Amino acid sequence: MIQLKYDKLLFITVITVMLFGLVMIYSASYIWAEYKFNNSLHYCLYQGAFILIGIVLMFFLTKMDYRLYYKYANKLLLISFVLLILVLIPGIGIVRNGSRSWFGIGGFGIQPSEFSKLALIIFTSKYLEKNQKVLKDYKKGVFPILGIVLITFFLIMLEPDFGTGMILVISIIALLFVAGVNIKFFVGLGLLGIIGVVLLIIIAPYRMNRITSFLDPWSDPLGTGFQIIQSLYAIGPGGLLGMGLFNSRQKHFYLPEPQTDFIFSIISEELGIFGVLIVVGLFSFLLYRSIRISLRQEDKFAKYLSFGLIFQMIIQTILNLSVVIGLIPVTGVTLPFLSYGGSSLLISSISIGIILSISREKKKEEDNVVKVKTK
Repeated sequence: MIQLKYDKLLFITVITVMLFGLVMIYSASYIWAEYKFNNSLHYCLYQGAFILIGIVLMFFLTKMDYRLYYKYANKLLLISFVLLILVLIPGIGIVRNGSRSWFGIGGFGIQPSEFSKLALIIFTSKYLEKNQKVLKDYKKGVFPILGIVLITFFLIMLEPDFGTGMILVISIIALLFVAGVNIKFFVGLGLLGIIGVVLLIIIAPYRMNRITSFLDPWSDPLGTGFQIIQSLYAIGPGGLLGMGLFNSRQKHFYLPEPQTDFIFSIISEELGIFGVLIVVGLFSFLLYRSIRISLRQEDKFAKYLSFGLIFQMIIQTILNLSVVIGLIPVTGVTLPFLSYGGSSLLISSISIGIILSISREKKKEEDNVVKVKTK
């Protein structure tokens, strides 16, 4: 029987993040869960179920040949487009927090935009591998893939979900840069991006309210500035070691739904700088192990795919942390593996599973080289 080898340190780190997140979700949510559902374990049990599913998925995908994603990349992208269109139809997609971005299945909610992030990374990795020689020709090499990205971004913005759209665009731009597209192109693209963001703000006034509350949250402390103010109130008293696990004050109906986008606020309040270092350290190690796997690949598709998946996750992490500490306006993105939410957790688990399968293939190649040299 062939023993499968993969990056076990990466796998163990992900499990550690998941379990740490489960503890913090319970700590952040048990007050709200008791009030809303008369069950302090409500959110913890749901997240625990998704963690089990995520671990099984991750382990299963570790055994799969990553080249299957190359084969089905076009179909995965097409499915993602269909789902993004279906969710916009009243009666099919459901509205949560002002966005029609969910499919409701019983008590569960599924976000097709999360699947579209994964599908687009897979498709772009295939596209870059097939069109490596024409990437210097912007019309033939770069504009076609940017057109597909803009279509996806447009569909996500119709929900609207600006945070997910930004993660998707930044991730693809990073992949283009890794693939060797000239830096001058990104300067021009950045200027167009600034203009686009301004237009999006003009079209939807609520985005201007978010920026105003970001610049001066105390101008509307009970409205648009409420969440960021409560987040800062949570982070401020944390100190070196925090107020102690389960001892947060802000989760007592001050910070709205603290188990989701703003769970980092509760981590900072209860565990202080020590908790912050735990989070930053774990995600930094995830990035290091994944980039290490990516750099060792000779297969261009594997290289782009592993890089794109981890970079997308880290960009989402950076955006979430930046919002929580008040560096950027509220974007509505979750903290991977730590925030409460099944869709985000499962897609993150699938992403890591794919990266692990790529690491396994590289180890098999190295084992074969060793055997040849031994003979």
